[in-house]
Amino acid sequence: MVLPALPDETFRRVLCVVAHPDDMEYGTSAAVARWTSRGIDVGYLLLTRGEAGMPNPPEETARLRLAEQRAACATVGVRHLTVLEHPDGVLVEGLELRRDICREIRRFQPDVVLIGTPFEVETPMGFNQADHRVAGVATADAVNDAGNRWIFPEQIDDEGLGTWDVRWILIPGIAGELAATHGVDVSGRPVELGVASLEAHSAYLAAIPEHPAPAAFIPKILAANGGRMGVDHAVLFRAQDRHAPPDFLEDLV
Repeated sequence: MVLPALPDETFRRVLCVVAHPDDMEYGTSAAVARWTSRGIDVGYLLLTRGEAGMPNPPEETARLRLAEQRAACATVGVRHLTVLEHPDGVLVEGLELRRDICREIRRFQPDVVLIGTPFEVETPMGFNQADHRVAGVATADAVNDAGNRWIFPEQIDDEGLGTWDVRWILIPGIAGELAATHGVDVSGRPVELGVASLEAHSAYLAAIPEHPAPAAFIPKILAANGGRMGVDHAVLFRAQDRHAPPDFLEDLV
């Protein structure tokens, strides 16, 4: 079955929530480059500074990785970068994390929240890192929280924010995963920009033994994804339109 294109004409603002610097750059940033080229406003929310990701002292690593993330954002046209300071490597699922994500959703008011990595323990790439799983679950919960006036009411009463209804939730997929429901055609320039955005994390990648060059594998992943859409290159997503009736209700009609 050929996957349909994600209807990006239905949204104008996208918030991408990830655990670490570089999490968006393993292919998904090519979709971001496509969106920003069409005038869609994209923001990144990083839950940690990535300070545990290199052998350097944590504060030095955090400064380096955030500088590289800012360069990666500029490459794909992202103008809004918010970085929280939850501890890298030991991200804790709970109310504090949900509150912080909810605050950013209410502040940025996105039509789409992109959850950077799957919730699953095991993925096609191997066992999922603990922070990724926590970030995914907390973000899904925070999407629901953001629309409820009685959850984290201090953000409304004291901080001047309002409730916010997110229409779309997106979770990146990989070719062959049955869970992928839609794709974004990133053929051409978005692929180049996606590669360049990962290349911006040069010091981080250099600290990972035998990490392949971004140009050696990102286009291959996106080309495999493209086969699911009938295009040269694509980013795939499991997409949920929260304004549409659940599939099981449609099946009953």
